[in-house]
Order: sequence, then structure tokens, then C-alpha cells
Amino acid sequence: MQFLCAPSYLPEGQSRGFTLDDERVFAVRKDGQVFVYRNYCPHRSVPLDWQPDQFLDSSASLIQCATHGALFLIDSGECVAGPCAGQSLYKLESREDADGIWVNL
Repeated sequence: MQFLCAPSYLPEGQSRGFTLDDERVFAVRKDGQVFVYRNYCPHRSVPLDWQPDQFLDSSASLIQCATHGALFLIDSGECVAGPCAGQSLYKLESREDADGIWVNL
């Protein structure tokens, strides 16, 4: 597992982007849990963020692709609206402890 960030760097209801070993990933904290995904849309393999660390829709309840507006569930990565409906983001194994958030690439 690789260190991603300190727990305090990812507040509740927020998202953050990272680059680890040339791999672009992002993390979202929802209901106290951390979800980590590769930062690309399954429709066109483009990055999801529309500005740095901006991966969520205006309600902060769904992940949104900046390129074509596809919407994904935060907890599973499943696309629920848009051209890639039924597909999913690539979820990465992660864990959190007092020292940080860790991810397995």
C-alpha cells in the first residue's frame, strides 16, 4: 500500500486528485468512508476533474465527468447517467488509519 494523504487532507464530502507512480487517481470521502478511483472516464478514458480536486457534482452526492457530464455513484463507481451508463470507474483498494489514507495501485 502506498501513502496517499493525511486523513485531514480529505474532509467529509470533498474530493482530491493525486498522482502516484505516474498514475492519476482521486479520492472522495462520503459518510466517513474513503473511496479511491483511477482518474479516467470509462467512456473516453479522459480525466474526470474539471478543475483541480473537483470531481463531484454541485450537490456533492455524485462523481461527475467534466467532459460529458456522466454521473457515477461515489460508493461503487457505477455510472448512473450519461454515455457510459452501466459501466464503472476503476476502484482501487484503500484503507485509512490514524497515520493516513493508503491505496494499492
